[in-house]
Amino acid sequence: MSIVIERVESATPALAAFVAAHHAEMEGTAPPESQHALSFDRLLEPGIRLFAGYDDGHAVATGALAAVEDGHEELKSMRTAPTMRGRGVGRAMLAFLIDDAANRGILRLSLETGRDSFFAPARALYASAGFVECDAFGRYLPDPNSAFMTLTPVTATSGSLGVDPG
Repeated sequence: MSIVIERVESATPALAAFVAAHHAEMEGTAPPESQHALSFDRLLEPGIRLFAGYDDGHAVATGALAAVEDGHEELKSMRTAPTMRGRGVGRAMLAFLIDDAANRGILRLSLETGRDSFFAPARALYASAGFVECDAFGRYLPDPNSAFMTLTPVTATSGSLGVDPG
């Protein structure tokens, strides 16, 4: 398996379907007002850097970075295809996103994810990369269904997440 991660700058039906599947997987994990995943169209808006990981030309992972304020970005839409989970794909995407932010001088990365057990593997992955729980940030309000995490300072992973930096 060789994952190629590329910046997404235009829509494709396959990638739109991949993001839609992300939304469908999260259905029922929290009430609608506590679900903060962005639609595919919103992921392509200015101020958001969307990336997709491909294996043999098929999307197997997504991740995005969205501006919060100068020097602070939010990790959005992290997803690994269910058939690829547990194989290091999510860890590779996370390392890529951290490196992208670090290389552009971003000082803080934050994220919002669910507290439901469905999200426990994601929270563990983020914690293993140095993210710690924090208060709500940006436009978020405190929410018992949300876990907020942050990483500061943001430094290039240099393979420290157990992935080959390339």
